Amino acid sequence: MADNAGRSNRRGRPGYDLGRLLDVSVRVFNERGYEGTSMEVLAQRLGITKSAIYYHVSGKDELLRLSVDRALDALFAVVEEEASTNGRAIDRLEHVVRRSIEVLVAELPFVTLLLRVRGNTRVERQALARRREFDLVVSDLVEQAEAEGSIRPDVDPALTTRLLFGMVNSIIEWYRPSRGLRAEQVADAVTKIAFDGLRTGSRKPA
Repeated sequence: MADNAGRSNRRGRPGYDLGRLLDVSVRVFNERGYEGTSMEVLAQRLGITKSAIYYHVSGKDELLRLSVDRALDALFAVVEEEASTNGRAIDRLEHVVRRSIEVLVAELPFVTLLLRVRGNTRVERQALARRREFDLVVSDLVEQAEAEGSIRPDVDPALTTRLLFGMVNSIIEWYRPSRGLRAEQVADAVTKIAFDGLRTGSRKPA
């Protein structure tokens, strides 16, 4: 404990645990771009030394990995929820879309960073691979919903998945918590627009 206290004192500014470090790092990555952000820039923004950052992580790559994994882990947790795995495929799909929006709003800086990675580094390529895995889960739900006759058969499932999550992902470009719009309101609007158009019936059964 004494050793940990000593290292804490050497960090220069108390209270910078790993969570706070990630919060600030993600904000800077989103502002400047990952490649345009150096450890010097991060240290200046945090008001601590580079060695204090290295106390928590091995470097910038690990900061990126932890940040995008936070977003991805939250999204994969959605598809493991009971409402995502039980019931009619169309209802499970709607639940996944709704909850993904809630995750996006709750973890907005982290999801924003995830959606901006381009595969230029090993960490980014791993993140993109996990994103594709998530897309496949959703695409499979779309196929199941089509097979059960719940959604229109005249739209390709892969295209439906891209369009659905294109709408969801676009939220990062305009959503600002300070404007007073709640996650539930955004989710209501997206699901109404998307699923009223997808369902074979004009309205969701009561």
